Amino acid sequence: MSQYDITIIGAGVSGIFAAHELASSGLKVLMLDKGKKLGERSDSYIGFGGLGLSEGKYNYTNDFGGELERKTGYDAALRLMDDVDTILCEFGGGAAELYSTYDPELAERAHAAGFGVLTTKTRHLGTKLSKTVLERLYDYLDSHITMRFEAEPVRILRKEDKRFIIELEDGSVIDSGQVIVATGRSGNEWFNGQCESLGIGRGEARVDLGLRIEMKGDQLASILQRSFETKLSFEGEDFTATTYCMNPQGRVVLKLQEGLAMPDGQNFREKGENSSNLNFTLFVPNRFATLEEADTYFKRIVGAINRGRDRIAAQRLGSLRRGAEYHCSDGQASDRSVKATLEAEFTELREEVPERYIEATLAFLDALEKLLGVPIDEDTILYAIDGKLYSPAIETNERFETIIRGFYVIGDCSGTTHSLSQAAASGIYVGRLLAGQCSLESL
Repeated sequence: MSQYDITIIGAGVSGIFAAHELASSGLKVLMLDKGKKLGERSDSYIGFGGLGLSEGKYNYTNDFGGELERKTGYDAALRLMDDVDTILCEFGGGAAELYSTYDPELAERAHAAGFGVLTTKTRHLGTKLSKTVLERLYDYLDSHITMRFEAEPVRILRKEDKRFIIELEDGSVIDSGQVIVATGRSGNEWFNGQCESLGIGRGEARVDLGLRIEMKGDQLASILQRSFETKLSFEGEDFTATTYCMNPQGRVVLKLQEGLAMPDGQNFREKGENSSNLNFTLFVPNRFATLEEADTYFKRIVGAINRGRDRIAAQRLGSLRRGAEYHCSDGQASDRSVKATLEAEFTELREEVPERYIEATLAFLDALEKLLGVPIDEDTILYAIDGKLYSPAIETNERFETIIRGFYVIGDCSGTTHSLSQAAASGIYVGRLLAGQCSLESL
């Protein structure tokens, strides 16, 4: 039986940044992950780096991406995210420029049109630079802590001496003084079982769904004069709709998650292929009492659109607005002012998507026309349907510690963070607390 002071379960960004803070602490640290080493990864979500091996978009803000400030305090959360950026740059992330979406003039105009503007500082690494940064972090951690991959914990037990036993799938056993769970959304099913056996409470779950919108590249030019992108929030009578993952000159691509197909956005830097379009998703959040209810809702809606294959449904804005009075096929697509960058089946979206998302999209676009002062091009394409999944909130104190002393839950699996930046910041936060580098009062 191997013994460690701290075991981190999950090698996504929250686990990596916690390990970074613990690496020079003198403590004996183990990191476990059911996925593969960085150089051997093929899964988009599991393995060293987790979702950090995607486009690597770090938004440093309290406006969205989680509720880290509820644990740390508002200013401390921002300082922790600054520290995330410092570490990224230390390992090569500075090759990507840091930019800000703050625009006070736009905020004033948007408010008059019924919008809120969410702001952030952003360092968008892109997939290639993300991999480089993660490779360097991997090498650093490999020389300071123990890492084991394709090592899936089966069960966590609390010993009488307050230490923990972690039983692995291969039959080996770990004895650990403290445990940090950092498994992200992909570990939900496994972690749900652990919470039940350990008596740890879980809160409500959330699913965001919405149409991916692809429009003319200059459609938002009047509000993107001083910023590469913007994030707008719109309040309807019974919904809040918020733009997500805006990609000027980008493409709409296929995303496969949990066996389902969805439209996603890709920044033009990813493939070096510019498009003449701009795309973003308009997400509407939905809250459920349990994770099971949230997952069932998500799979029912997306699965019905997919029809057992990687099917994406789409419709032009003009067709959607006219409804049954207007033929909804794509006609001569080559003559359109907005040409689709993702293959999709053009159809009547009202027959594919719950009315909630149709009405939210149309209300948002009506208000956007008011903000822009010009009509939205009727050839704008609406793809169905994008989704963002969240872990249920876990009952933890301000230290991310559960009711079981020495058992911590960080990152997106905590239900507190929903972004790379806040997940990484939660790792720094707990890592420093356990390393004795700081106190809550000093953050």
